[in-house]
Amino acid sequence: MHPSFIPAFLLAGLFPSATNIFAPASTPAQSIFDLSLFVLEVTAAVFVVVFSLLAYSVVKFRKRSATEGREPAQVYGSTQLELAWTVIPVLIVVTLFLASARVIASVQNAPKPDNAIEVTVIGHQFWWEYRYPSLKVVTANELHIPVSDPAHPTPTFLTLLSADTDHSFWVPRLAGKTDLIPNHPNSTWVDPHETGLFLGQCAQYCGVQHAMMLLRVYVQTRDDFDRWVREQSLPPQSTGAISEGQKIFERTACINCHTVAGTAANGVFGPDLTHLMSRDTIAAGVVANTPANLRRWIQDPDSIKPGSKMPAMGLSDPELDAVTQYLETLR
Repeated sequence: MHPSFIPAFLLAGLFPSATNIFAPASTPAQSIFDLSLFVLEVTAAVFVVVFSLLAYSVVKFRKRSATEGREPAQVYGSTQLELAWTVIPVLIVVTLFLASARVIASVQNAPKPDNAIEVTVIGHQFWWEYRYPSLKVVTANELHIPVSDPAHPTPTFLTLLSADTDHSFWVPRLAGKTDLIPNHPNSTWVDPHETGLFLGQCAQYCGVQHAMMLLRVYVQTRDDFDRWVREQSLPPQSTGAISEGQKIFERTACINCHTVAGTAANGVFGPDLTHLMSRDTIAAGVVANTPANLRRWIQDPDSIKPGSKMPAMGLSDPELDAVTQYLETLR
């Protein structure tokens, strides 16, 4: 039971959202949620006391007395009152400080079990790169992790890096926001208790497309996660012959920014496209990953995401069709 006079299910019902902070689904998020309710209770109690005293004074002394105009009796000092309005606020602040420090320490100093999944998260303007060092998987914008059974916890530990400016990784239902700072690695962790899609976004202003640097976290059963890892570890499907679209892709600037395993493309400035069509979205979650959106994205990125770092390639319609068809084979 949550330590609050406001049931969590009621708050979740009042504020339905895929980023609902009142419906935590991971231990760090649950700790933050419990702390926020505790702070709410303390501040509500302070409000009730102060408002009650104010209301009492208004009602008690609302009538004008016959002696109005005379100076009231003066109180030149009260040790008890001065101690009360000094000690009580100090105790409240210290209590809130200790409660917050306890939650911060429990999240930041959590032990990493041997079976933990490790992911390196790299923030770029304006997309997310995910690397699974021990699994030899690289993907972008859509993070896949296994659900964690409380009886046999399988947490996911995230190392947070930035490739350019400050970013902030925030998936409200899984954990509090943690900044990605250039040349200063940070870390966080999650242990989701239920499967599903959890949404978030960069929570630190990082440029013109900050609001469209979205996060999608897919929490899967262990079997589904292992299957996803196996599929991501395979080279892209190939018919053996090099298509016209691949030839165009490899002779343009695309290969300077993107990687496609098994080809000449080995760029690191843009998302790895090896398994592009296994993703539900493109442009960091802005639009669905459909052939029409993919073609539009190649033709004019600014029409989907103004300020995007990806340039328009200036391809002809036949070239656009060929490149789009090639990218559709990257599964």
